[in-house]
Parts: sequence; C-alpha cells; structure tokens
Amino acid sequence: MRIRNLSFSSRAVLDDPFLWAYELEDIGYKGWEIVQEGSQCLTDENLPQVREIKETTNLKLSMHLPFSDMNLASLNPGIHNEVLRQMEHYLQMASGLVEVAVLHPGYLSPYGAKLPEKAMQTSIGSIQILCDHAEDLGITIAVENMPNFPKIFGQRPEDMLEILERTDRKNVGMTLDVGHANTMGLVNEFVEKCKSKLSHMHIHDNYGAHDEHLPLGQGNINWKKLMESLSGYKGFMVTEMGDLEEGRQCVEFLKSL
Repeated sequence: MRIRNLSFSSRAVLDDPFLWAYELEDIGYKGWEIVQEGSQCLTDENLPQVREIKETTNLKLSMHLPFSDMNLASLNPGIHNEVLRQMEHYLQMASGLVEVAVLHPGYLSPYGAKLPEKAMQTSIGSIQILCDHAEDLGITIAVENMPNFPKIFGQRPEDMLEILERTDRKNVGMTLDVGHANTMGLVNEFVEKCKSKLSHMHIHDNYGAHDEHLPLGQGNINWKKLMESLSGYKGFMVTEMGDLEEGRQCVEFLKSL
C-alpha cells in the first residue's frame, strides 16, 4: 500500500519530544501531532524549538488539545472557565504552526449525570467558543469520538453527528479515532455515517475490549478493508503510539497491505 499523509503522535509525555521529531521523516512520516500534555505542552521556552522543526523539515504539524482533567461539559463555572482558558491559550500558541486541533467532547460528572442535557449543551457551547477562537487563527477544531468508557460523550456515530450539527461552525470537523470506534464495535458504522465529516484521523489497534493503542496489525481491526473504504480521504492519519519503534512498525505494516 502506498502511504499517504501519515503523521505520528506519541503518548509519551515525560520524554523530550524534540529529540525524536527529526527522525520522523526518515521513518516515513509526513507529520507530527503535538500532544498538549506533560513534556509536549507548548511553552514560551520550547516554542522556538517547535518553530525550528517546522522550518527545517517538511513535517506538517497538528495538535491535540489537553484532555487530562479537562471537561468541556463541566457544570462547575470556575472549572469550566479554566478549561476554556487553557484550551484557548494553547490554540493561541499554535497559531501559524498547525491547521488542525483535536478536541475531546467532554463527559458527565456526578452532578452532570443528573442534568445530562445541560451538560451536553455546555459541551456544545464550549466547542462553539473554541471554534470561534480557532477560526481567527486559521485552525479547524476536529472533535474526536471516544472509546467505550462510562458517561463520556461522542461514542457513537449518531452522537458525533449530533455534536457537529449542534456546534454549527464552518471550522468544526471530526477526528475519527479508529481504535476508539473498535472498542464500541462500530468501525464500519463510523466510516459509513461520518466519512463526509472527517477532518482528521487517529489510527491504532486493539482487540475490541480496551483502548490499548497497539501498533497496527497487532489487534483485530481489518486495516485493509478500512483503508479501502477511506480511499477518498485527504486528511492526515495519525498513529498514536508509545514510541518511535512502534511508529516504525505501523509504517511497515501499512506498506505490507
């Protein structure tokens, strides 16, 4: 299989990501997704390094907005305002560096579970605010479908379509996370129902029960069938791996299809 628009993201948030970014093109990657967690968070100190990577390589950058302790559906005003502040801060820092920012849609807190529609509307309003902020920066917000996990929004195709419709912004799209969809047993349904909404993709493998983030070909996802069904997709496919070696395994597996 000819690899096209393949990008790399690492879940390693304690290591120095700037040491391995320069190896990505040699492995076969065209892009790098920077995760706003731990050591990968953009700061005033490391921003010059990121700009240098962008200027001295052919890598196209995207970003994953922070998700640890972040809930766009929070009904606690102080927490909710801080979540939005941090999201807007990282979008601003990424201005001129990325064109796509991945976003998790939020979840039900114990209080939110008693008012699920209010929590959903809070999540939608949050996405709208972030889209409006991102539009001025030339960034698309790509909302990601979630895995089989209790009380979290965006697990099913119809849920994602509802979120996108209610957000109603020109610069909102969807990140199809294939591994997440597989934990719901809905990979084919997501492709069938949401293909026209896709701005971005995350690809990793599992056996359907847990979000394992295995290298491609090491779980039960039918990658050949999936890639054939996405033949017209133009965006990036981001392998979310633990390290470069797993990223290299993904490239070799895709070449073998």
